[in-house]
Amino acid sequence: MEFVLVLLALALAVAIAFGIVILVTGNDPGLVRLADGVPNDLPSDRPLSESDVLSTTFDTGVRGYRTSQVDDALARVAYDVGFKDELIKVLASEVTALRDGRAEEADALRDVRRRALGESAETDDNAEAETAAETDDDKDEE
Repeated sequence: MEFVLVLLALALAVAIAFGIVILVTGNDPGLVRLADGVPNDLPSDRPLSESDVLSTTFDTGVRGYRTSQVDDALARVAYDVGFKDELIKVLASEVTALRDGRAEEADALRDVRRRALGESAETDDNAEAETAAETDDDKDEE
């Protein structure tokens, strides 16, 4: 029994000495002072892209990633996924309305989509005019 107690005391003394050496030399990367804030912010002025999410990093601490930073990033990703889901539903409704010949409803859905994306009506009207001109040119060539 005495041998076990001596062995335990020796192991404890070695562990304490090792901890002191690590603290004094500062060679443990887990003891480096952490920076506050999110090192790589997700953009808030535009929809997220795959590269935005893949390049996101978080500060680390003794117990892992900083929970508040991860929670904020996940909330931003969840918002963006929800926004894109709604946009897909609006686009699908717009296509269905066009296929069924309900042009007025399709125009209303297009206007809602433009407002949600922050696009101006002039931008889309110019693009539609260019597409119509290209279509007319294609018909003339035939």
